[in-house]
Amino acid sequence: MDVRESRTQPNTFARGLFAGLPARYDFLAELLSFGQNRRWRTTMLDHVVGSSPSRVLDVACGPAGVSRAIVKRTTAKVVGVDLSEEMLAQGERNVERARLAERITLVLGRGEQLPFADASFDALTFTYLLRYVEDPAATVAELARVVKPGGPIASLEFAVPPKLGWRTSWWLYTRAVLPVAGYLTGGRAWFDVGRFLGPSISSHYRAYPVQWTERAWERAGIEHVEHLEMSLGGGLVMWGYRRR
Repeated sequence: MDVRESRTQPNTFARGLFAGLPARYDFLAELLSFGQNRRWRTTMLDHVVGSSPSRVLDVACGPAGVSRAIVKRTTAKVVGVDLSEEMLAQGERNVERARLAERITLVLGRGEQLPFADASFDALTFTYLLRYVEDPAATVAELARVVKPGGPIASLEFAVPPKLGWRTSWWLYTRAVLPVAGYLTGGRAWFDVGRFLGPSISSHYRAYPVQWTERAWERAGIEHVEHLEMSLGGGLVMWGYRRR
């Protein structure tokens, strides 16, 4: 798994990377993040659900974990978008199992080129997306395009802890422990993800620091942009509102 390949052919790379993960994705995402993934998602959604949206777009929805959480906390209907057919197939099974098919629709698509008209949604979420696109700034602009003026936009991404001590521990975990733990709990596919994840996160933030990302949001027409570093800096929640 080459980090450079994830930049030169991001969509193809992401499809291959996630093809073997869907069946146990939710369980292992929680296990390997020590339960932090759920906390991060909840915090992201706190900045969306308060607006009482009627229609929400969930980009990079994977097996529909965030989509299901949205409908449980709101009366909204949700459209989930992902470029992985395998993830969407698992998402469909999860939605059916939860009896939420009337409120959640899953669509094959790319965050960089959404198949929706301008201002189609009251709110938007995206999760672990920007490391898998060629142009993060253009992608954020495309996401903002489909949100109604005043609508909230919130995201969740992995991050690099800013303090040296925690950053060293994070580096050791992501480079040494995570690949082995992924293999022992999920097999070769999770080993590949574990081996790729740490270098990918480090590479992304060298190219696109948090402050750069905030400015990209603002240039895309998103105002009142804020962010919160969580779990000693291992997770990053960012949010703002489509400019009126």
